[in-house]
Amino acid sequence: MPVTTRFAPSPTGLLHVGNLRQVIHNWLFARAHGGRFLLRIDDTDPARSEERFVDAIRADLAWLGITPDGEERQSERFALYEAAFERLRDEGHIYPCYESAEELDIRRKVLLSRGLPPVYERTSLALTEAERVDREAQGIRPHWRFRLDHDAPIIWQDLVRGEQHFDPRLLSDPVIRRADGSWLYMLPSAIDDADMGISHVIRGEDHVSNTATQIQMFTAMGAPVPAFAHTALLTGSEGKLSKRLGSLGIAHFRDSGIEPAALIAKLARLGTADPVEPFVDPAPLIASFDFGRFGRAPARFDEAELAQLNARIIHQLPFEAVADRLPAGMDKAAWEAIRPNLETVAGAADWWSIVTGAAPDLAAEAALGDDDRAYLAQAAAVAATLDWTADPWHGLTGALKEATGRKGKALFLPLRLALTGRAHGPDMAALLPLIGEQQAIARLAAAAE
Repeated sequence: MPVTTRFAPSPTGLLHVGNLRQVIHNWLFARAHGGRFLLRIDDTDPARSEERFVDAIRADLAWLGITPDGEERQSERFALYEAAFERLRDEGHIYPCYESAEELDIRRKVLLSRGLPPVYERTSLALTEAERVDREAQGIRPHWRFRLDHDAPIIWQDLVRGEQHFDPRLLSDPVIRRADGSWLYMLPSAIDDADMGISHVIRGEDHVSNTATQIQMFTAMGAPVPAFAHTALLTGSEGKLSKRLGSLGIAHFRDSGIEPAALIAKLARLGTADPVEPFVDPAPLIASFDFGRFGRAPARFDEAELAQLNARIIHQLPFEAVADRLPAGMDKAAWEAIRPNLETVAGAADWWSIVTGAAPDLAAEAALGDDDRAYLAQAAAVAATLDWTADPWHGLTGALKEATGRKGKALFLPLRLALTGRAHGPDMAALLPLIGEQQAIARLAAAAE
């Protein structure tokens, strides 16, 4: 079977960072094996599904630069589910149940009080046809469960967790359809995976018990059982499961100035034995992607580390990749001068305003003493004599060093403060030509007053 993966979100809200990690894993694995990556919108619940979230999911993938090779919507596949349901019911794999939610809850509590696993006891399976007819005559509409095969353990070789064993007798027969006829997650997902030719189901470890029951569904349908990879869940930087991770979505990262490449580079290798590296092009991530490198321990997601990685990626971005996000008038030379000092692309606007604006407000002016002011007056005079078509910064500092004997911080810092208003920043040799002769002389003279 050719490698085919899928990302199957429910459009009941915005994608969060855990969802994004699953998108990236499925996409990288498919690309690493020359396969297909599909998007499936799991919108079987019309009461909770919203079209605006479908649009947001597509937009989020587009922002990441991930283009699915196909898309399906569960709301358009009900006839397929109905046909599979009828066949499985006729073959005895699905049966009706008549207990209310309150009755089931009481029964679970009784079992727990006896130290027994709270597993559904198949009481409805024992009903006679006459008893079922009687309940339905009373207006009790059944919900439906998939009947697990208790005869053999459920075993599979997980690509992350290794060999997995489940005793089906310790699992409840899963409810697959509500009394109102609406579908729950388990069976439609398995039907779709079989119909869409999904070769690998890649998802979080919170789905491990679902996999055990879905393996039996594939078998009951006579469909090939996919391979499974269950990755460890994310934790926050504090090392504990964090509710905040459930609220960190694309909008948060985009508004924080995080580049798609940084998010992909971080989430692709988080939880593996491989170093997180600032790849602008995902090709090395695709070539090296291997579930054998993933550990079973929870993976720690640290936003501060992501911000650092983001800066390293920005320092590699060519002008052409960011030109449409830069302030008007900022050209390639300006970008390459300012880029090494940026943490986000948006930060370029601040430095461009320093380059093109009026004399800076010297917030650090207290660092300038009277001798510095005299020095800056001298610097203004020297600047007026320079050849500005060559290398004005080194021409300026070289002449001042020879004339004043200053060196190191005493030579450079007053000049930087006067020219930019900042004690730190881009290389002045690249920045000074952007400021220009007249503006530079005016700033030096103003700072000397």
